[in-house]
Amino acid sequence: MQRLIFIGLILAMILGVGIGALVYGDSGARLNAAAQRVAAFDANSDGQLSETEFSASRTADDITFAVADKNKNGQATPLEIEKTSTKAQLDLASYFKILSDIFLRLIKMIVAPLVLTTLTVGIAHLGGGAAVGRIGARTMAWFVTASLASLALGLVMVNAIQPGVNFPVTLETAVADASTVSAGTFSLTEFITHVFPTSIADAMVKNEILQIVVISLFLGVALQAMGTKTAKVTELMEQIAFLMLKVTGYVMMAAPFAVFGAIAYTVSLQGLGVIADYGRLVGSFFLALFVLWGVLVAAGFIVLGPRVFQLLWSVRAPGLIAFATASSEAAYPRLLEQLERHGVANRVVSFVLPLGYSFNLDGSMMYCTFAVMFIAQAMGIALTWDQQIGMLLLLMVTSKGIAGVPRASLVVISATLPAMGMKPEWIALVLAVDAFMDMGRTATNVIGNSIACAVVAKWEGLLSDPKEDPSAVESVLGPGESDSARAANS
Repeated sequence: MQRLIFIGLILAMILGVGIGALVYGDSGARLNAAAQRVAAFDANSDGQLSETEFSASRTADDITFAVADKNKNGQATPLEIEKTSTKAQLDLASYFKILSDIFLRLIKMIVAPLVLTTLTVGIAHLGGGAAVGRIGARTMAWFVTASLASLALGLVMVNAIQPGVNFPVTLETAVADASTVSAGTFSLTEFITHVFPTSIADAMVKNEILQIVVISLFLGVALQAMGTKTAKVTELMEQIAFLMLKVTGYVMMAAPFAVFGAIAYTVSLQGLGVIADYGRLVGSFFLALFVLWGVLVAAGFIVLGPRVFQLLWSVRAPGLIAFATASSEAAYPRLLEQLERHGVANRVVSFVLPLGYSFNLDGSMMYCTFAVMFIAQAMGIALTWDQQIGMLLLLMVTSKGIAGVPRASLVVISATLPAMGMKPEWIALVLAVDAFMDMGRTATNVIGNSIACAVVAKWEGLLSDPKEDPSAVESVLGPGESDSARAANS
């Protein structure tokens, strides 16, 4: 599976670049054609087209003015026109996206019942409310510490590297539509009330992971308290969990195709050239992510010892899925499976992992501080250390209230910019390469949650040796790829 995913990743990049070059043509020629178009219809000779002027130059299959005017300033520049995908380009790229869309829909189909059943059964088998409280306290202590470390490290790295200082891209040349990002505000009150569901069915339908966690807590504690009276219900939930794991195995067969489609779609529309244009930002952010990986692995090594490296090897497949699809949710079922195969007890991983998807998004939180500071540097806004520490504390709270929101990091950033005296539309500076950076931060979220699960299991004495104590997952899905390879070589 890992090899197929990796092959799909490489082929998608090559094909995406090829399709992009074939359909788009030379970037310089496109820009020259856009400049000629502006010059031909620019009635007031201001070097850009108003909506009336653009409509006069528009053909039947051409992009609309609303699409071309990415900065929403009432004018379309040659660079905006050149960077905007046409309908034909979008239609061609959409064929690639079909593969990843189908996969993500299948994932959404199984995530809610998988979380509900595995977490409920896990809590029912924990051994009492005291055990649930102890594991919950240790889990949240790790999450809060990891969150502060991620935010602080992002702050330190962006101040040390300063990728935004003298950055050549301005709002006029960023040509990214900031209006596609909601600038909604998040408060602690809204977050707390949203955690508690009004309906079990509503939470399941909307895949509200945190609400499903709350439902599972009540069900699991109730099943544990009633003991033998509800033993058959607990057994039924466990059988449904096994069933969903088997379905997960079938769905994961489509993962290599989903990876291919997701990468090909992104690259064919944006091209790898955009990474070169934003080289300082992308390079410095991925360097910061690698440093964060080092910190997380070092923290895991203190508790787990050398086994932390075996853990990273075990979760490489869900990490690749998360990287390619930029979706933590897409990696959840496979990550749950691999952590159990590694020896993390089901009762721990089914409890810690769903919480981690809401409270322990290490890569996303680092990106929040990194992006806000990059925008401030690019726009020449000097933030004092007091302001930066205040921003860190603000992000510590607001980043917990956006679980399940698409492009959640961008929503948090757009809500944070006004608090720092900046305009929300300045987020356009990072939108051009956000899809590529989203891959890195999503894969980091997977690594952070994997280490958190193993650490909590170690503290609880529930981290076993998979060679001596095979997981229940193996009885449902059979041996993993690594196990099969070892058996074949022995």
